[in-house]
Amino acid sequence: MTARHGEAPTLESVAARAGVSRATAGRVLAGSPRVSDHARDAVLRAAAELSYVTNRAARSLMTRRSDSIAFVVAEPEERFFADPFFSLVLRGVHAAVAAHDVQLVFAVLTDDAERERFARFARGGHVDGVAFVSLHGADPLPRELQDAGVPVMLQGRPLGTARDEPAPVGYVDADNHGGARAATRLLAEAGRTRIGTVTGPLDMAAAVDRFDGYRCELAALDLTPAAVAHADFSVVGGRRAMHALLDAEPLLDGVVVANDLMALGALQALNERGRRVPDDVALVGFDDIPLAGAAAPPLTTVRQPMAEMGRAIATALLEMVGDRSPRPPLVLPTEIVRRVSA
Repeated sequence: MTARHGEAPTLESVAARAGVSRATAGRVLAGSPRVSDHARDAVLRAAAELSYVTNRAARSLMTRRSDSIAFVVAEPEERFFADPFFSLVLRGVHAAVAAHDVQLVFAVLTDDAERERFARFARGGHVDGVAFVSLHGADPLPRELQDAGVPVMLQGRPLGTARDEPAPVGYVDADNHGGARAATRLLAEAGRTRIGTVTGPLDMAAAVDRFDGYRCELAALDLTPAAVAHADFSVVGGRRAMHALLDAEPLLDGVVVANDLMALGALQALNERGRRVPDDVALVGFDDIPLAGAAAPPLTTVRQPMAEMGRAIATALLEMVGDRSPRPPLVLPTEIVRRVSA
C-alpha cells in the first residue's frame, strides 16, 4: 500500500515502501533501538521519500510517551551561560536525541519552587526521561523521579557514592581522579616541588575527585601540598583563589586548577602579581574548553570528553525509556593536552 497522489502518506504506506511490517515501521519512527540497522535505514529512507511526518499526538496516545527528554542543569542561569562545559555536554545530548526524532526540553533549576514545578512536570508524563547535569550535594530529586517511574541519568557520580560502588541512579562521568593525578604528576616531572591547587565546590563529586587525585599523587611522589584554595568553578573565583594561594605560599611554583575557567582567572592573578607563566609558576587546568587554547599563555589542561559524555547520557536514557532497565555507571577517560602554561 502506498499513498495516492494528493493524500498524506501514512505509516502503512511508509511500511509498504520500505518492505517491512507496520509494527517495524512504527518502532523505527518511535526511535526504538530494537530494530535492525537494515530495517531502520529502509524505513527512514521511505519516510523521507514520501515526506512522511509523524503525528506526535497520535503516537503519544498509542505509546504513552511524550517523545521528549529533559536536560536539567542545577545551577543559576548566569553560570550555565558563562561556562562552555554545559553547552558542550548539551551538544552531545542533542546530537543523540535528534538522531531518534526525540525532542529536547531544557530546564535550569535555581530554587526550590522551580525544582518542585519541574518535578510535577516530569511526574505528569510530559517527558520520557531526565538527564541531570551539575548536581550539588546529596540532591534527592533524581532518586524521587526514578522512584516515580521516570528514567533518570546523571552527568557525574552522585555525591556520597564511592567510585567503586554501585550508584542508586545511573551516571556517566569522566575520570576526574585520574585526570587530576596526571596533572599533578606532570608538574612534578617538570621539577615543580611547591604545588598548590584550586578546588571546585566540594559539594560536587567531580571537585572532590579532582582534589583527592591531586593529594593522592603528591603522596605517591612524597610531596606535601603547598597550599589549597577553594572556589566556585568561575573565572572570578579562580582569580581570588590564586591570590589566596600566593599569599599563603609565596614560593609556589605549580598549581593544579580544577577547571579551565578558574585557571583563566588564576592566569589573571599571576599576571597581576608579576609571576611569569610557566617560568615562575606552571599551571594546569581541567576540561579543555575552547578558551583554553586562546589563553595567554595557552593553557595546558586535562581534557574530558564533554560532548561524548552528553551522547552517552542521552543514549543510555533513550535505552532506559525503551526497556526500563537501569544502566551501569560509565566513566570515560581523560587526557593531558600540553600547551604553554605547564
